[in-house]
Amino acid sequence: MLDELRKRGASVPAARAERAPAKINLTLRVVGRRPDGYHDIESLVVFAGVGDALTFAPARTLALSVDGPTAAASGTIGDNLVLKAARALAERVEGLKLGRFALTKRLPVAAGVGGGSSDAAAALRLLARANRIALDDPRLLEAAGATGADVPVCLDPKPQMMRGIGHILSEPLALPKLPAVLVNPRVAVPTKDVFAALRAHLKGHGRVAINTAFERSRFKMKGLIDALAEERNDLEAPAIAIAPVIAQVLADLRALKGCRLARMSGSGATCFGLFATVPTAAAAARTLRGRHPNWWVRATRLG
Repeated sequence: MLDELRKRGASVPAARAERAPAKINLTLRVVGRRPDGYHDIESLVVFAGVGDALTFAPARTLALSVDGPTAAASGTIGDNLVLKAARALAERVEGLKLGRFALTKRLPVAAGVGGGSSDAAAALRLLARANRIALDDPRLLEAAGATGADVPVCLDPKPQMMRGIGHILSEPLALPKLPAVLVNPRVAVPTKDVFAALRAHLKGHGRVAINTAFERSRFKMKGLIDALAEERNDLEAPAIAIAPVIAQVLADLRALKGCRLARMSGSGATCFGLFATVPTAAAAARTLRGRHPNWWVRATRLG
């Protein structure tokens, strides 16, 4: 339809664009298991300067095309969270104007960086803008939650504490930007498998106390990294049991000059290393890329 209009010289609405940044879990505590089998978590979430890209152009029907370096690994278009999010919002907003999405996939898939969730959140922001829906409209948040547990935190990609199954969010936090290197060994680690393996690690552990330090304190970079070092990612050990290469990624990051802290993000296998300066992070990324040319390695800033 859009191509036909262009051939006729008709006016076609310009495509709107949104970034879909990588979601990084700087901390991740598994607080306890719920009666429904899911787990309550507590996580400090930030967003990276790297990610996917999504454009939207109004049209009569809902459609999606996917390209980019990691498109082949992103699954079938019919199961894509961009379409799921659009349909969830259409169920809640009568007469919602839909259209054509074009997704450029750059992030690794099943990698603990919320790529699909961030894509879905970008789709909701684009639809909200096209339909003049406020970003704090409850219907938007409901559609996000119906799409996936990580989608609500990605709606407003700023540092936040995420609790529950992902549905309890803090106000955005004023944290300093952290120079970082993101590394994925190009090994997919399904979240459900990691949580299944987690059960063995949780035996004998009771419910964990809530930590509010990141909401109560004002941090400079050194203080933030020191506070992060006191925390953990409870999914790291079970993920390593599934994909032992994660342990190698962490060891290689920790050995890099200037690395202040290295940890796995989310359910893996992406890991991050924190550095004091952007040039130090960039130099570390070049070093690691030279040693492991098949790994996905990106220097960025987190915040």
